[in-house]
Amino acid sequence: MKDRCPFVILRCMFSCRAIMLFLLPVWMQLAACAQERPYEQSQTFTQMNQAQANTTAATEKRLDTATFGTGCFWCTEAQFTQLRGVERVESGYSGGTVPNPTYKQVCTGTTGHAEVVQITYDPAVITYDELLAAFWAAHDPTQLNRQGNDIGTQYRSVIFYHNEAQKQKAETYKQRLNEEHAYDKPVVTEITPFPAFYKAEDYHQDYYELNGHEPYCSMVVRPKVEKFKKVFKDKLKEPQQ
Repeated sequence: MKDRCPFVILRCMFSCRAIMLFLLPVWMQLAACAQERPYEQSQTFTQMNQAQANTTAATEKRLDTATFGTGCFWCTEAQFTQLRGVERVESGYSGGTVPNPTYKQVCTGTTGHAEVVQITYDPAVITYDELLAAFWAAHDPTQLNRQGNDIGTQYRSVIFYHNEAQKQKAETYKQRLNEEHAYDKPVVTEITPFPAFYKAEDYHQDYYELNGHEPYCSMVVRPKVEKFKKVFKDKLKEPQQ
């Protein structure tokens, strides 16, 4: 178990997370509604999720990087870690103006940073298209600057692209999702160039794995992870029994 955070950080964590626990019934109702959306049955999801891996990458034995923000990075890290071909997932901050921000600073919503995960993946095993399919399944991209009761620009839905190919794929699929009405409301995901990644404090890394017994993890993170695993059951490092 990693060292617990200092009191001042804990206080920030409670300000950002405690409301979720107090309003959990409301959040669960929102989550239930989100699970009924037809995204996973859309043609665009199918196209992304069935994209073929890059055989050239297998010959070159190179890794690639994706950076996504889907709200609370504890949830996102726990979800993407499940996928075969994902080599590493780090929680951190990106998109703001403050260099090397702390969690306390990001929680204020004034730094411009979003909570993100930096994903290192093997394109010979999993494609960027498949990661995008997982990205839009991992959260509700129709919510602007919030996810459930986590409210603020630090919880925005965002894709930080690393090259032109990632940009084109993200923009094309977002447009198709909206044209197909894959969600009840328009997808508002921000798509913007990758600026820099600032790794979050150590106690945020592998948070769900190390703290799965805590109320927030058991009541909020675990249901999202289990739903994610059902959707991507054929792409998991450890197949479902």
